[in-house]
Parts: sequence; C-alpha cells; structure tokens
Amino acid sequence: MIQDNYIQFECFYASEQQKSQYADFLNKSHQANCQLERDEHEGKDFLGWLHLPSATSTQMLDSIETEANRLRHICDVVVVIGIGGSYLGAKAVTEAFVKPLSMDDNDCRICFAGYNMSADYMQMMLDYLSNKRYGIVVISKSGTTTEPAISFRILRKHLEQQVGIDEARKRIVAITDRSKGALLTIAKKEGYPTFPIEDSIGGRYSVFSPVGLFPIALAGIDIRAFVQGALKAETFTDDKHEGNIAEQYAAWRQLFYADGRKIEILASYNPRLNNIAEWWKQLFGESEGKNHKGIFPASANFSTDLHSVGQWIQDGERSLFETVLEIKQAEYKVEIPYDKENIDNLNYIANKNIEDVNASACLGTMKAHAEGDVPLLHFSMPRLTPEALGTMLYTFERACAISGYMLGVNPFDQPGVEAYKRNLFTLLGKPGY
Repeated sequence: MIQDNYIQFECFYASEQQKSQYADFLNKSHQANCQLERDEHEGKDFLGWLHLPSATSTQMLDSIETEANRLRHICDVVVVIGIGGSYLGAKAVTEAFVKPLSMDDNDCRICFAGYNMSADYMQMMLDYLSNKRYGIVVISKSGTTTEPAISFRILRKHLEQQVGIDEARKRIVAITDRSKGALLTIAKKEGYPTFPIEDSIGGRYSVFSPVGLFPIALAGIDIRAFVQGALKAETFTDDKHEGNIAEQYAAWRQLFYADGRKIEILASYNPRLNNIAEWWKQLFGESEGKNHKGIFPASANFSTDLHSVGQWIQDGERSLFETVLEIKQAEYKVEIPYDKENIDNLNYIANKNIEDVNASACLGTMKAHAEGDVPLLHFSMPRLTPEALGTMLYTFERACAISGYMLGVNPFDQPGVEAYKRNLFTLLGKPGY
C-alpha cells in the first residue's frame, strides 16, 4: 500500500499473471510521468495545471475569497453557469461539503445551470429564483459555448428585470479568457468583476484555477486548504518520486486495459462522493477516448447500485475493472437502536454505528468482486477534508495525463466533442454552417 497523510492507494486484487506484468507497466508509467516535465510532446501547451497549486499566489486566493464573500453577503442564492470542466469540479467539491438538507442564515445556496438545454429545467429554476436574492457566476473561456451562453442570456435578462440593470451588475461575476472572447467583451462593457482562465489550462484540468476555486469559496469551503492538499500531491506525484500513487494507478489501469478490461467503474460508498465520479468521468473520458482507444469510465454508487448493476459486476462479462473510493471515518456517528421485539432481526448490529456497517459492506463487496475475478484498485481517505480532496483530485489529474501518454494519445485535446457542435449549428441554421 502506498500512502500519504491524506490518501492511500493499493491494488486490492489482480491475477497472478497481471501481477507478473506490473513492473513493466510501472516503468512505462514513470517514463510517461517524466515526459510531462519535458516540452517535447503533444499537448505541451496545455500543461498550465501541472504546477498550478505551487504557482497559485496568496494574492489570487485573497482576491477570490474577497469577491466570493461579497457575493455571499448580498445573495441568498448564486447560480453557477458552466458546462463540462467549467462546472463539474466545482459541483463535485461543493456537494462533498455543503450539507444538502440545511440552510442557516450564513449559507449561500449554490445552484448550477448551463449544462443542459432543457426548457423544463430552466423554467423551474426561474420560478425558484423569482422571489430570491440571487446572483450569477458565469464560467466560459469563449462565452459562446451554446449551453452556458443560452443560460446566461436568459438568467441575465431575468435578473436585470428583477432588480434593475445597475443592481444586476453588482451580482454577476465572470470567469473567462484573460484577453479575448464574447464573455470578456460583455464583462468589460457591463463592469462585471472577472477572474482569468489561462489558455494553458483545459476545462477538465481547471478545478484548482478560479474556475473551481471561486464557486468553492462561494460555498464557504476553505480553498487554501484545498490548494494545500493539491500542492502536497503535486510534490509526491512528480517524476522524482518513482512508484508514486499517480504512476501506480496509471500503470494498473493500462495493464488491465491491455488485458482486455475496457471499462473502469469508479465506485464509492458515500453519497458525498457521487459528483466526484461525475468529474472523474469527464477527466478520463475526454482525455483518453481518442483514435478508437481508451478505457470507458463509468461509475456506481454503492450500496445503492449493488441492488441494480451489482449482479452484472459480479457475474457478467469480464470486461471491466473497478476502482473504489472510500472515506474511512465519517463526520457523524449514528447508532442503530436496540429494539425489544426485534421483528426485523437487526439486534445483532444494535448499538453499532451505521458507518461500521457501511465499511463492512465496502470490504465485503470488494472481496466478493475479487472472487468474481474483477481487478480492483482502492483509494481511501482517513477523513473527507478539503486537504484530502485536493490531494485526491490532483492525483487523478496527474494519473490521467500519465495514462493518456501510455495509451499513445494527446490527453489535453477533445476533437470528437466538436462533431456534435457542427451538426447542432447546422440544424439551428447558425451562419457559416
């Protein structure tokens, strides 16, 4: 097991043949990691994320916190508009820490828009916002991406009609390109506060930039601790640390893929991690899925999905492997009460913390899947903290880049995404299509 103060990693199960091949794949993984530090490879212009934690200044964090606190003070609700990497990281982190069932006087509710084009969703959001003090954070490098651009146009008009143009200007923050683009033009014209998206940082690698940090700060989460965790991972996953967690994870992934395991399921046993899986799916799917190559990223929420796809995972076609995320210690303790009548036959676990049952379900399922010949990797955090999550997300970013280079693709472009856009624009009659 490889471990750090915040996360631990192990290969829980691999066949003997796979174990015998591991050293070769680990060596290839290390070479790919070394490749990241050299300016001799495809995608070299999109490595701004690589040393972003160590490059993030105190002044930038101060600025983000000051503006986020200002917006929190004047708004009960803030709508974060973005799609893909422009919202998935922020949603993953905020929903890991914000209590979903409570809203005290100091809370600012975070909602997300711009990631779909559903009229029903938009109208329900407008109805919800009609009697709220709300603001907008719009995140787009260009300002012309269809889904967020539509949402921003609608919500901006709604806000201006509700509070007036001058007041609306105080409640809108733009996170966009530093020097060009439609959103920057609008922001300058209207006087919105802005934060930059650097050209060298792609959306799916942007959670430690203002793209992720501003909404996270808006939710009242400690962004300094979050970045500190990422900084720790930046250090222990670099090319000077052979066999580090990122290299090990990438090596096992590519070994399983070479052995015919084309699907990776990211499974967790805590609903606070559900949106981490959504962020992870974009990170790996958009980075590796090219040239008819790549592991298909899927996710499962256990133990819920043990009662739906669990049968397939256990006994279906042997085309997958599994990566488990686990939080070792819950924030709360909830005991299962003793019942004198014991009609449900649960007294054998009476007075136990429900989290102990959850941990047993995790270990028991891992053992069952291993017995079913499912290769299995395991990440765990002693506790879910901003530091631990920052460490985890940066480790995934580094492992994804390494894994992409091992696969022989550029992990920083996404040419396939443009195909649907061309067809969409043609169908809508956009000039030039």
